[in-house]
Amino acid sequence: MRFPSRPSIPSRLSSLTRLAVLSALAASAAASAQQLTPEQQRFHDIYKELVEINTTHSAGSTTVAAQAMQAELVKAGFKQDDIQIIEPFPRKGNLVLRWKGDGSKEPLLLIAHIDVVEAKREDWKTDPFKLKEDDGYFTARGSIDDKAMASAFVSILSQLKREGFAPKRDVILALTADEERGDVESNGAWWLFKNKPELLKAALGINEGGGGELYGGKGSKPKLHRVQVAEKLYTSYQLELRDVGGHSSLPTPNNPIYAMAGALARLGAYRFPVKLADVNKTYFARSAQFASGQQAEDMRAVGNGSMDQAVTDRLSTVPLYNAQLRTTCTATMFNGGHAENALPQSAKATVNCRMLPFDDPAEVERQLKQVLGNDKIALHQIAPPTRSPVSPMTPEISSVVEGLTQEMWPGVPVIPFMSTGATDSRFARNAGVPMYGVSGLFTDPADLRTHGLDERIEIPRLYEGREFMYRLVKRLAS
Repeated sequence: MRFPSRPSIPSRLSSLTRLAVLSALAASAAASAQQLTPEQQRFHDIYKELVEINTTHSAGSTTVAAQAMQAELVKAGFKQDDIQIIEPFPRKGNLVLRWKGDGSKEPLLLIAHIDVVEAKREDWKTDPFKLKEDDGYFTARGSIDDKAMASAFVSILSQLKREGFAPKRDVILALTADEERGDVESNGAWWLFKNKPELLKAALGINEGGGGELYGGKGSKPKLHRVQVAEKLYTSYQLELRDVGGHSSLPTPNNPIYAMAGALARLGAYRFPVKLADVNKTYFARSAQFASGQQAEDMRAVGNGSMDQAVTDRLSTVPLYNAQLRTTCTATMFNGGHAENALPQSAKATVNCRMLPFDDPAEVERQLKQVLGNDKIALHQIAPPTRSPVSPMTPEISSVVEGLTQEMWPGVPVIPFMSTGATDSRFARNAGVPMYGVSGLFTDPADLRTHGLDERIEIPRLYEGREFMYRLVKRLAS
């Protein structure tokens, strides 16, 4: 970016005065360089307002946040009748806006959750619910997940409304509660699809779950742009093994702690079978250019459909690649015994599974039981997985995303991928709405603080992501 030319400084000024003048000029140039456009300023104000509303489960309210966003939309020209605040549980409000189009296309759904994970002030360097703007970053809880997308959607629809844009299809905006708490009754997306599916019925939808990668920290160039088209299915099992117990001075071979530990050790050593579909083959094929040597060759091989064990074994040493190749089940909690001087009467463990969307949950459970290798272990599924079919990369979505990515970041490839974590897209996909996780927000995986301390995003990346989303929504609605 070009800075204003620097005027000459009279040589007769003292060195201290000259330094002060130079400092003032530098500050003026920096302020000029960071000056926001009117739309960027409006977005900034909406973003700041939303981030600074506490929406944690323990002490916050998504209802307050939804009402604040409703006020912003009404200010932009939307009618109160276009917007609903739906609060099925106290403090768990959801906003649903329907912007009517001319009906020539089926509706477009824009969904973003407005709740955030917990954040303790004493753990953070600054107040997590005050937007900090320094050192080139926005720092706050929710600065990325997911208030960046939620505030962008509100800002974008407000701008389009002011511009007199006439959508060809209905545009539905859903700002939802309790995504961070998983499959619970108060999860806004789950509740809406279950109880008011007509509000969110659409031909396709945009949500979190994607985004770009860059490497090297602040100021680095984008490398790849991911589009989430699938996610693994989530379920957990409670394992329990019981015995009569007894005095610890008289050990028996039936100690349930040893038996449970042995079963979990077998699970830890086990790998579920590799299963390939278009989504993970495409991911490896397009990501190979960012690897080198043997790893790049192995990624290209899998991208071409190879299931050679030596190839997949090498890739499986990288946790992300391992999770792309197969269903995983891992122990996450363990509890056994009741007294230090007594033989344990029970041992319990929790096993969390992330299943490939094209795997059979019943077969996964059968394999899990077989691997544990102990018929005395009672297996209880805590919650069944929500089916989440893969969303096809149709020309409608792929041409727009790829075209916009090249406009804004020439040479950056678009890579469809399957996320190993969970988003609310699973409820939409399960209801028949193809969903695409794409945001235009680029982050460095080595500095990804989502859900962690001092969550942050580079300031220029936030505005670039908002611009990408503006163009994406406008083209999809045109």
